[in-house]
Amino acid sequence: MSMDIYCDTHGDSGVSAFKVGDDFIIVCFAKGGVYLYDYFTTGSYHVNNMIRLARMGNGLNGYINLNAKYTYARKIA
Repeated sequence: MSMDIYCDTHGDSGVSAFKVGDDFIIVCFAKGGVYLYDYFTTGSYHVNNMIRLARMGNGLNGYINLNAKYTYARKIA
């Protein structure tokens, strides 16, 4: 699976890579774990915010911790 590198503009994120689809985002965490967040389980509001933050390269890890930590659809790895 091809993933985009998370830019991490401040150099302090727990996120290392991500992949965006039509209704989901897959997030790879630096300390391990790859998770799928989708519209059905996580909600379109949060998924769209996560996609926006991933593309900006800032704030994704914090957003997940505050809003979507346990609402992932599936742990991939």
